[in-house]
Amino acid sequence: MTTPFFECSYEGERFIGFADAPEGEPLLLFPAPADTAVALLDAAGSGDAFAAAVRGDGAGRLVPASAREAVRPRPPVLPVAPGSAVAGGFMQTHNVKAAAEGAADGTAHPNWFFKGFGDALRVPGEPLSVPAGAVAVCEEAEVVLVYRCGDDGTPAYLGYTFGNDLTDIGRFRENPAHLSYAKLCEASVSPWFFPGAPPRAVTGHVTVERAGQPAWEGEFKTGLDALYYPVESMTGHLFAYPPLRRPGTVHYVFLGADRSSFHAGFRIGDGDVVSLDFTSHGVTVANSVHWLQAGGAA
Repeated sequence: MTTPFFECSYEGERFIGFADAPEGEPLLLFPAPADTAVALLDAAGSGDAFAAAVRGDGAGRLVPASAREAVRPRPPVLPVAPGSAVAGGFMQTHNVKAAAEGAADGTAHPNWFFKGFGDALRVPGEPLSVPAGAVAVCEEAEVVLVYRCGDDGTPAYLGYTFGNDLTDIGRFRENPAHLSYAKLCEASVSPWFFPGAPPRAVTGHVTVERAGQPAWEGEFKTGLDALYYPVESMTGHLFAYPPLRRPGTVHYVFLGADRSSFHAGFRIGDGDVVSLDFTSHGVTVANSVHWLQAGGAA
Protein backbone atom coordinates (compact mmCIF):
# COMPACT_ATOMS: atom_id res chain seq x y z
CA MET A 1 0.00 0.00 0.00
CA THR A 2 1.11 3.59 -0.62
CA THR A 3 0.86 6.01 2.28
CA PRO A 4 2.38 9.30 1.13
CA PHE A 5 4.31 11.45 3.57
CA PHE A 6 6.25 14.70 3.60
CA GLU A 7 9.51 15.67 5.26
CA CYS A 8 10.22 18.93 7.04
CA SER A 9 12.28 20.55 9.78
CA TYR A 10 11.02 22.36 12.85
CA GLU A 11 13.05 23.95 15.65
CA GLY A 12 16.24 22.34 14.36
CA GLU A 13 14.84 18.80 14.13
CA ARG A 14 13.66 16.66 11.20
CA PHE A 15 10.06 15.47 11.09
CA ILE A 16 7.65 13.40 9.01
CA GLY A 17 4.05 14.36 8.33
CA PHE A 18 1.24 12.31 6.84
CA ALA A 19 -1.50 14.91 6.46
CA ASP A 20 -1.30 18.62 5.79
CA ALA A 21 -3.58 20.59 8.11
CA PRO A 22 -5.65 23.49 6.73
CA GLU A 23 -4.18 26.95 7.19
CA GLY A 24 -4.86 28.28 10.68
CA GLU A 25 -4.92 24.83 12.30
CA PRO A 26 -2.23 22.86 14.22
CA LEU A 27 0.00 20.46 12.29
CA LEU A 28 0.79 16.97 13.60
CA LEU A 29 4.37 15.80 12.97
CA PHE A 30 6.43 12.76 13.96
CA PRO A 31 10.19 12.53 14.55
CA ALA A 32 11.94 11.44 11.37
CA PRO A 33 14.09 8.30 11.33
CA ALA A 34 17.84 8.83 11.44
CA ASP A 35 17.93 7.73 7.80
CA THR A 36 14.61 7.88 5.95
CA ALA A 37 15.89 5.79 3.03
CA VAL A 38 16.99 2.96 5.33
CA ALA A 39 13.68 3.11 7.19
CA LEU A 40 11.81 2.73 3.90
CA LEU A 41 13.93 -0.29 3.03
CA ASP A 42 13.27 -1.77 6.47
CA ALA A 43 9.57 -1.40 5.68
CA ALA A 44 10.11 -3.54 2.56
CA GLY A 45 8.65 -0.90 0.28
CA SER A 46 5.36 -0.70 2.18
CA GLY A 47 4.20 2.86 2.78
CA ASP A 48 1.80 1.62 5.43
CA ALA A 49 4.55 -0.25 7.30
CA PHE A 50 6.80 2.82 7.14
CA ALA A 51 3.98 5.01 8.45
CA ALA A 52 3.26 2.62 11.34
CA ALA A 53 6.94 2.55 12.34
CA VAL A 54 7.23 6.35 12.25
CA ARG A 55 3.98 6.99 14.11
CA GLY A 56 4.97 4.64 16.91
CA ASP A 57 2.61 5.27 19.83
CA GLY A 58 0.86 7.98 17.82
CA ALA A 59 1.74 10.86 20.15
CA GLY A 60 3.80 12.90 17.70
CA ARG A 61 4.50 16.64 17.98
CA LEU A 62 1.67 19.10 17.52
CA VAL A 63 2.85 22.36 15.98
CA PRO A 64 0.56 25.23 17.00
CA ALA A 65 -1.13 27.14 14.22
CA SER A 66 0.79 30.25 15.30
CA ALA A 67 4.09 28.43 14.67
CA ARG A 68 3.29 26.90 11.28
CA GLU A 69 5.56 29.37 9.47
CA ALA A 70 8.54 27.89 11.33
CA VAL A 71 7.99 24.50 9.66
CA ARG A 72 10.36 24.19 6.69
CA PRO A 73 9.77 21.55 4.00
CA ARG A 74 12.70 19.35 2.96
CA PRO A 75 13.39 17.30 -0.17
CA PRO A 76 12.05 13.86 0.76
CA VAL A 77 14.56 11.14 1.68
CA LEU A 78 17.45 13.64 1.42
CA PRO A 79 20.38 12.38 3.53
CA VAL A 80 21.60 14.59 6.38
CA ALA A 81 24.84 14.99 4.36
CA PRO A 82 23.63 16.39 0.98
CA GLY A 83 26.83 15.16 -0.69
CA SER A 84 25.49 11.65 -0.26
CA ALA A 85 22.72 12.36 -2.78
CA VAL A 86 22.93 12.75 -6.56
CA ALA A 87 20.31 14.48 -8.71
CA GLY A 88 20.26 13.55 -12.38
CA GLY A 89 17.96 12.25 -15.03
CA PHE A 90 17.09 11.57 -18.63
CA MET A 91 16.15 13.87 -21.47
CA GLN A 92 13.88 13.48 -24.50
CA THR A 93 12.24 10.40 -23.00
CA HIS A 94 8.61 11.16 -23.80
CA ASN A 95 6.78 9.92 -26.86
CA VAL A 96 6.21 13.47 -28.15
CA LYS A 97 9.94 14.22 -28.01
CA ALA A 98 11.66 10.91 -28.75
CA ALA A 99 9.63 10.34 -31.90
CA ALA A 100 10.43 13.85 -33.10
CA GLU A 101 14.13 13.24 -32.50
CA GLY A 102 14.03 10.05 -34.56
CA ALA A 103 14.84 7.56 -31.81
CA ALA A 104 15.46 4.19 -33.39
CA ASP A 105 13.41 1.96 -31.12
CA GLY A 106 12.38 1.37 -27.53
CA THR A 107 15.60 -0.47 -26.69
CA ALA A 108 17.81 2.58 -27.25
CA HIS A 109 18.89 4.61 -24.23
CA PRO A 110 18.19 8.31 -23.77
CA ASN A 111 20.89 10.74 -22.64
CA TRP A 112 21.51 10.92 -18.91
CA PHE A 113 22.60 14.14 -17.22
CA PHE A 114 24.03 15.21 -13.87
CA LYS A 115 22.01 17.92 -12.13
CA GLY A 116 24.03 18.29 -8.96
CA PHE A 117 24.37 16.83 -5.49
CA GLY A 118 21.63 16.93 -2.86
CA ASP A 119 22.10 20.62 -2.18
CA ALA A 120 21.06 21.41 -5.77
CA LEU A 121 17.51 20.41 -4.85
CA ARG A 122 15.05 23.05 -3.68
CA VAL A 123 11.49 22.77 -2.38
CA PRO A 124 8.36 24.75 -3.26
CA GLY A 125 8.58 28.37 -2.14
CA GLU A 126 12.35 28.57 -2.46
CA PRO A 127 13.93 30.50 -5.37
CA LEU A 128 15.53 28.56 -8.22
CA SER A 129 18.77 30.01 -9.58
CA VAL A 130 20.11 29.69 -13.11
CA PRO A 131 23.61 30.62 -14.32
CA ALA A 132 24.22 34.25 -15.28
CA GLY A 133 24.84 33.23 -18.90
CA ALA A 134 21.68 31.15 -19.31
CA VAL A 135 20.21 31.62 -22.78
CA ALA A 136 16.56 30.57 -22.35
CA VAL A 137 15.24 28.45 -19.48
CA CYS A 138 12.14 26.30 -19.36
CA GLU A 139 10.17 24.41 -16.77
CA GLU A 140 10.05 20.62 -16.94
CA ALA A 141 7.31 18.90 -14.94
CA GLU A 142 8.62 15.45 -14.09
CA VAL A 143 8.20 12.29 -12.07
CA VAL A 144 11.30 11.79 -9.91
CA LEU A 145 12.25 8.24 -8.92
CA VAL A 146 14.35 7.77 -5.79
CA TYR A 147 16.87 4.98 -5.18
CA ARG A 148 19.41 4.14 -2.49
CA CYS A 149 22.55 2.10 -3.12
CA GLY A 150 23.09 -0.61 -0.52
CA ASP A 151 26.32 -1.61 1.18
CA ASP A 152 27.27 -3.67 -1.88
CA GLY A 153 26.28 -0.87 -4.27
CA THR A 154 23.03 -2.47 -5.43
CA PRO A 155 20.41 0.24 -6.06
CA ALA A 156 17.05 -0.24 -4.34
CA TYR A 157 13.97 1.61 -5.52
CA LEU A 158 12.23 3.55 -2.71
CA GLY A 159 9.38 5.44 -4.37
CA TYR A 160 8.78 8.68 -6.21
CA THR A 161 8.02 12.36 -5.94
CA PHE A 162 7.44 15.18 -8.43
CA GLY A 163 9.65 18.04 -9.49
CA ASN A 164 10.68 20.82 -11.84
CA ASP A 165 13.90 20.12 -13.74
CA LEU A 166 14.62 23.73 -14.70
CA THR A 167 16.74 23.66 -17.87
CA ASP A 168 18.63 26.13 -20.05
CA ILE A 169 17.05 24.79 -23.22
CA GLY A 170 18.37 27.77 -25.16
CA ARG A 171 21.96 26.68 -24.55
CA PHE A 172 21.13 23.14 -25.59
CA ARG A 173 19.43 24.35 -28.76
CA GLU A 174 22.49 26.45 -29.63
CA ASN A 175 24.83 23.50 -29.08
CA PRO A 176 23.43 20.01 -28.30
CA ALA A 177 26.90 19.02 -27.05
CA HIS A 178 26.32 21.41 -24.15
CA LEU A 179 23.52 19.34 -22.60
CA SER A 180 25.60 18.91 -19.44
CA TYR A 181 25.82 22.69 -19.01
CA ALA A 182 22.18 23.27 -19.90
CA LYS A 183 21.09 21.05 -17.00
CA LEU A 184 23.14 22.83 -14.33
CA CYS A 185 20.21 24.90 -13.09
CA GLU A 186 18.70 24.23 -9.67
CA ALA A 187 15.75 21.85 -9.50
CA SER A 188 12.74 21.78 -7.22
CA VAL A 189 11.10 18.69 -5.74
CA SER A 190 7.94 18.30 -3.73
CA PRO A 191 8.40 17.39 -0.05
CA TRP A 192 5.67 14.78 -0.59
CA PHE A 193 6.93 11.25 -1.18
CA PHE A 194 5.00 8.27 -2.52
CA PRO A 195 6.28 4.77 -1.68
CA GLY A 196 5.19 2.32 -4.34
CA ALA A 197 5.41 1.79 -8.08
CA PRO A 198 5.93 4.81 -10.36
CA PRO A 199 2.68 6.32 -11.64
CA ARG A 200 1.55 5.31 -15.10
CA ALA A 201 -0.39 8.50 -15.84
CA VAL A 202 0.16 12.00 -14.47
CA THR A 203 -1.65 15.09 -15.69
CA GLY A 204 -1.28 18.68 -14.68
CA HIS A 205 -1.23 22.38 -15.39
CA VAL A 206 1.56 24.96 -15.64
CA THR A 207 1.16 28.63 -14.74
CA VAL A 208 3.92 31.20 -15.16
CA GLU A 209 3.26 34.44 -13.29
CA ARG A 210 5.00 37.72 -14.05
CA ALA A 211 4.55 40.73 -11.76
CA GLY A 212 1.75 38.88 -9.99
CA GLN A 213 -0.25 38.15 -13.14
CA PRO A 214 -0.52 34.96 -15.23
CA ALA A 215 1.75 35.33 -18.26
CA TRP A 216 1.48 31.82 -19.68
CA GLU A 217 -0.51 28.65 -18.97
CA GLY A 218 -0.44 25.16 -20.38
CA GLU A 219 -1.16 21.49 -19.73
CA PHE A 220 1.20 18.55 -19.42
CA LYS A 221 1.15 14.76 -19.34
CA THR A 222 3.81 12.51 -17.90
CA GLY A 223 4.15 9.14 -16.15
CA LEU A 224 5.24 5.75 -17.46
CA ASP A 225 2.59 5.63 -20.19
CA ALA A 226 4.02 8.82 -21.71
CA LEU A 227 7.56 7.43 -21.97
CA TYR A 228 9.04 6.21 -25.23
CA TYR A 229 11.53 4.03 -23.33
CA PRO A 230 10.78 1.31 -20.73
CA VAL A 231 11.73 2.73 -17.34
CA GLU A 232 13.36 -0.56 -16.31
CA SER A 233 15.66 -0.34 -19.34
CA MET A 234 16.53 3.29 -18.60
CA THR A 235 17.40 2.79 -14.94
CA GLY A 236 18.98 -0.63 -15.52
CA HIS A 237 21.38 0.85 -18.06
CA LEU A 238 22.12 3.80 -15.78
CA PHE A 239 23.02 1.72 -12.75
CA ALA A 240 25.14 -0.63 -14.83
CA TYR A 241 27.91 1.97 -14.36
CA PRO A 242 29.87 1.25 -11.14
CA PRO A 243 30.73 4.92 -10.34
CA LEU A 244 27.01 5.54 -9.74
CA ARG A 245 26.70 2.64 -7.32
CA ARG A 246 28.51 4.21 -4.39
CA PRO A 247 27.19 2.56 -1.17
CA GLY A 248 24.79 4.76 0.74
CA THR A 249 24.17 7.18 -2.14
CA VAL A 250 20.59 8.34 -2.70
CA HIS A 251 19.74 9.00 -6.35
CA TYR A 252 16.99 11.34 -7.55
CA VAL A 253 16.24 10.30 -11.13
CA PHE A 254 14.19 12.79 -13.19
CA LEU A 255 12.31 10.87 -15.89
CA GLY A 256 11.93 13.62 -18.48
CA ALA A 257 9.12 15.98 -19.42
CA ASP A 258 6.37 16.81 -21.87
CA ARG A 259 6.52 19.94 -24.01
CA SER A 260 7.10 23.15 -22.03
CA SER A 261 6.35 26.87 -22.25
CA PHE A 262 9.48 27.26 -24.41
CA HIS A 263 8.01 24.99 -27.08
CA ALA A 264 4.92 27.22 -27.11
CA GLY A 265 7.08 30.26 -27.81
CA PHE A 266 7.08 31.71 -24.28
CA ARG A 267 10.29 32.80 -22.53
CA ILE A 268 10.61 32.65 -18.74
CA GLY A 269 12.13 35.83 -17.31
CA ASP A 270 14.03 36.78 -14.17
CA GLY A 271 11.64 36.87 -11.21
CA ASP A 272 8.86 34.86 -12.86
CA VAL A 273 7.05 32.36 -10.63
CA VAL A 274 6.57 28.93 -12.18
CA SER A 275 3.80 26.74 -10.68
CA LEU A 276 3.49 23.10 -11.67
CA ASP A 277 0.19 21.66 -10.51
CA PHE A 278 0.36 17.85 -10.67
CA THR A 279 -3.43 17.77 -10.55
CA SER A 280 -3.81 14.00 -10.76
CA HIS A 281 -1.78 13.55 -7.57
CA GLY A 282 -2.67 16.65 -5.57
CA VAL A 283 0.87 18.09 -5.58
CA THR A 284 2.00 21.61 -6.49
CA VAL A 285 5.60 22.69 -7.07
CA ALA A 286 5.93 26.48 -7.29
CA ASN A 287 9.16 28.51 -7.33
CA SER A 288 10.43 31.86 -8.50
CA VAL A 289 13.28 31.82 -11.05
CA HIS A 290 16.31 34.08 -10.74
CA TRP A 291 19.38 34.60 -12.90
CA LEU A 292 22.63 34.68 -10.95
CA GLN A 293 24.82 37.72 -11.39
CA ALA A 294 28.30 37.29 -12.79
CA GLY A 295 30.35 35.86 -9.93
CA GLY A 296 27.50 33.76 -8.52
CA ALA A 297 25.30 36.14 -6.49
CA ALA A 298 21.54 36.07 -7.05
